[in-house]
Amino acid sequence: MTPPHRPWQAVRITSSPEQLVQLDTTLEAMAAAVGDVPSLLAAAHQAGRFAPKPGEGQTGRLWELLASVAAVDVAAGRILEPHLDAGAILSQAGAADAFTGTWGVFAAEAPGTRLAAEPPSGEQPGQPEVEQPGEVRLSGSKPWCSLAQFVDHAVVTAHTQAGGRAAFAVDLRDAGVTCVDPEWTSRGLREIPSGTVHFDRVPAVPLGAEGWYFQRPGFAWGGMGVAACWLGGAVALGRHFKAALLRGAQAQRDPDQVALASLGEVDRILTATIQYLARTAELVDDGLLGQAESRQESGGSRSSGAWSEALRVRGTVAAAVERVQLLVSQNLGPGPLAFDERYGKCMADLSLYVRQHHALRDDAQLGALTLKGEHEW
Repeated sequence: MTPPHRPWQAVRITSSPEQLVQLDTTLEAMAAAVGDVPSLLAAAHQAGRFAPKPGEGQTGRLWELLASVAAVDVAAGRILEPHLDAGAILSQAGAADAFTGTWGVFAAEAPGTRLAAEPPSGEQPGQPEVEQPGEVRLSGSKPWCSLAQFVDHAVVTAHTQAGGRAAFAVDLRDAGVTCVDPEWTSRGLREIPSGTVHFDRVPAVPLGAEGWYFQRPGFAWGGMGVAACWLGGAVALGRHFKAALLRGAQAQRDPDQVALASLGEVDRILTATIQYLARTAELVDDGLLGQAESRQESGGSRSSGAWSEALRVRGTVAAAVERVQLLVSQNLGPGPLAFDERYGKCMADLSLYVRQHHALRDDAQLGALTLKGEHEW
């Protein structure tokens, strides 16, 4: 039950059809590497050499790349997104030259785990250690480290002695890094296990000052990039649905009104969500979402900050994904879930990936910001 479109058909957000053709090489490489993590990482590394960075005038094209790769395979998008996000973080920290090899971004926290950043202690028993300027040591554990055993480097957040958190660049091939194989029982994103990584005095380079990682506008822009991946998965499901109805019509089984109404709703949802991302990308590039917090305008109203808009984008896309999943699965029934590998994988991968959105808790955070005046209405 393979859809009759190319597996690397791009998702158009802001580019012209002619510009989208430039993605074909990357999408074809991703399609050929589905399920093969080293090959997907190699393709991500290649894409990272030319991919735009958010806030530099081509944010819409960056999100097109992420959405298009996720439409090919959600797990491929899940691999590409943190690699590109790490490149953006390094660039924003003035450390763009460090963006070599493959990267992850590990910023999650969990009860019972703590990663601490400690100043270098100078000589240890035995021979002295050679410290680099500005280098610190990381000790402790970090949860939810996707593909830590595969990537070369990572941007990680750690607790500082001052009581806050800061971001650091770390070499995951250091002898002090131990990656624990997780008991990954998920049916979604099966090739991307996320386990705990232990650090034992691992050298790390600070990226920005304490709190910079979370306060920079790029934190919000990166969260929107994740939403672009979710959208790509929903587009893939919409394409599966349309293709199934076309196959039925060719076999003299014309879609009934329920199927047509569902397809129409899928079209409305995807079109509106794509247009929202296009508008938001323009705001980012125009400098109107270039701050983490809202600012007080001369007229007394408050404009929306980058994080408020990120919460809106992520919530809107997550709701769109879940509605498209429901409509498509109700109409297509159990058959493709049981017998169509690409469709079933997309549905399972997307179900896990979109749970990075915290649903009502994120809406509560947005509501608190709205109450303070961070809105345009």
